[in-house]
Amino acid sequence: MGGRPRFGAYLRDLWKRRAFIWTFARARVDAAYSANRLGQLWQVLTPLLQTFIYFVIFGVLLQTSRGVTNYLAFLTIGVFIFGYTSSSVNAGARSISGNLGLVRALHFPRAVLPLASTLQQFLTLGYSMIVMVSVVLIMGEPLTWWWFLLPAVLAIQSMFNTGLAMAVARMGSNARDINQILPFLIRLWFYLSGVLYSIQVFTERFPQWITNLMYVNPAAVYIELTRDLLMDSYQSLPWAWAIGAAWALVILPLGFVYFWRAEATYGRG
Repeated sequence: MGGRPRFGAYLRDLWKRRAFIWTFARARVDAAYSANRLGQLWQVLTPLLQTFIYFVIFGVLLQTSRGVTNYLAFLTIGVFIFGYTSSSVNAGARSISGNLGLVRALHFPRAVLPLASTLQQFLTLGYSMIVMVSVVLIMGEPLTWWWFLLPAVLAIQSMFNTGLAMAVARMGSNARDINQILPFLIRLWFYLSGVLYSIQVFTERFPQWITNLMYVNPAAVYIELTRDLLMDSYQSLPWAWAIGAAWALVILPLGFVYFWRAEATYGRG
């Protein structure tokens, strides 16, 4: 009960609880915003309102739309795709510390909780994608065969999100202050990910290595890939697919192992 199981046994035990992970995530989705009159509608209203505010402040007043064709579609994709990663990380950070009663009362693989939290974000993603695609179409972008690759981008992004969520779940369980610092780190990440501006235009006055560093940023990669697929007027770098897949294939196993190694410590203290 108090020790860390072997990795193989841990995976088998986790697989046996797949039905619970699904049910727990679905219940959290249904409970989200249930106390509000508009209920689940806030899942799409929130990013839409954020997009409108960013468009007015950055696109109209500060002119960060410079060098971008169809800025509203460009901005909408950035806000919604980054929002998927940021919500997964925030939910993962609270998955252990926010369920201590469950952790201390029952014996189960603790990875159930961060996995369920990221699955919850994935289940709500459908609403966001419908709205995002609708805005892009309304803004005049043509529907092409490339749009059918969008699930592939979301798949590798989901893998990355899961690994990162499991890593911050361990951090948040042992150091509660991480939950206070995390919003500031995510906000900084937001501004460095090209959500509001074109990285190519923004970094044209800087050395090439700064441009390359910003393009390697995983959040920027998934945003760039989505813009490339949905916007006929936009083109990402040719190696963006390789970078996005590499981030997913590295962060998912590293995050999972990092979380598993502290299995015996969750809920103590």
